[in-house]
Amino acid sequence: MTKKTKKFMLSSFSIILIIIILLGIITHFLPSAECAELDTATGECLSYVDGSGVLSAKLSDVLAAPIKGFEDAADVGVFILVLGGLLAIVTKTGALDVGIKVLVKKLKGRELILIPILMFIFSIGGTTYGMMEETVGFYALLSFTMVAAGMDTIVASATVLLGAGVGVLGSTINPFAVGAAIGALPEGTEVNQGLIIAIGVALWVISYIIAVLFVLNYAKKVKANKGSTFLSLQEQKAMEKTYAKEDNQTKDAKLSTRQKIVLWLFGLTFIIMIIGFIPWVDLGVLSEAAAVGHWTTFLSGNPIGWWWFEDGAILFFVMAIIIGIVARFSEKEIVDTFLEGAKDILGVILIIAVARGASVLMKTTNLDNYIIFNAAEALKNVPEVLFTPLNYLLHVGLSVLVPSSSGLASLSTPIMGPLAVQLGFSVETTIMTMVAANGLVNLITPTCGAIMGGLALAKVDYSTWFKWAFKIIACLAIASMIILTLASVAL
Repeated sequence: MTKKTKKFMLSSFSIILIIIILLGIITHFLPSAECAELDTATGECLSYVDGSGVLSAKLSDVLAAPIKGFEDAADVGVFILVLGGLLAIVTKTGALDVGIKVLVKKLKGRELILIPILMFIFSIGGTTYGMMEETVGFYALLSFTMVAAGMDTIVASATVLLGAGVGVLGSTINPFAVGAAIGALPEGTEVNQGLIIAIGVALWVISYIIAVLFVLNYAKKVKANKGSTFLSLQEQKAMEKTYAKEDNQTKDAKLSTRQKIVLWLFGLTFIIMIIGFIPWVDLGVLSEAAAVGHWTTFLSGNPIGWWWFEDGAILFFVMAIIIGIVARFSEKEIVDTFLEGAKDILGVILIIAVARGASVLMKTTNLDNYIIFNAAEALKNVPEVLFTPLNYLLHVGLSVLVPSSSGLASLSTPIMGPLAVQLGFSVETTIMTMVAANGLVNLITPTCGAIMGGLALAKVDYSTWFKWAFKIIACLAIASMIILTLASVAL
């Protein structure tokens, strides 16, 4: 294996904190916001004039931002913490290790076929309901699989992140992106959802093909020559320590009956989770009345389709206990193993929480509103052929600071939607421009907790991922701008 030295690189925490500090500094060089509504009793400003300026960040605002990020990420933090406990219990049974060896044995050198299949499955989750944070647990699972198959954890990370990510980039019925954007439009604005789905499908399919070709090309190189890995020596050692087993023989690998039951239960857990997260009511599959009294409320109090991270955490917690019992672990073994797994994943949760700090500071200082309002004013005078690519680049920048698709939709659409109508441009293309730009950025931005958490699990440094994925991101950006520009001209 070729040794690769690792140059000095900042940790994920440092990168995020530097971004937060820079945002705080920037607010001191921008105009001050004008008060639009004043509380005469307290003298406190209740709202500010759109685009008039920002509130200069105080030292306390900057210091509090990452801490408030913990509050904002509490739900996903608990979800991942419990997931860590579940993974530890499943790993202790040996079912995961043996199961992967059996899978590799059955594929007999055809392991690469897993990449397009899994990426397509993840992309379906992305385009339909914005699957992103829910994928964090899959980074570890696929890292075991890809390393056992002779590849590395970059392949595992790319399969999960680019798979789900290209689906989100080409959202069709994703309620957290497309749905949130349509809902944020001023009342009376007409939208053709059929056109939105058509544009989304075009973005999704083209992006999926580009991503799969890149990942397959890299995976083939690593499988043929381990020295082709993009990982540094330190990352390779961390990968081998966590995901490579000393006994890599797959010839005699065989699952016991108990291990088969464990794997079935483990797989069923993720199937139930995905079904629970899909917004069946928003998609029109289940009526709100039927959802309220649905039999699935017995587990967490919420029916399928109304699940969120707390519900997923409950599912993981219950299944961890059931799997521990099936494996015939003692009460002490179940508790100790669960706690050990939760402890190992704590760093991932901290990264996700701190990453939310940038969005918190943007909101606190009104910087998000200032940027989008003034950018919209600047776009009023550009021709249609330039409006879409410039609007796309605007939302790429905004998405670094506001990675949440629903958050960006509520910030941007009330301003950009009416602007498109006023200029006679396609509202559908304007919505999908925001969705595609946000989806692209959430494949690489350090302010996206799902990325930072997933990479931490896969033992891939953020800087390594950035350098490896940059070409793919650039190609996806160019393809998206071409598709969106053609759509805007045609419509």
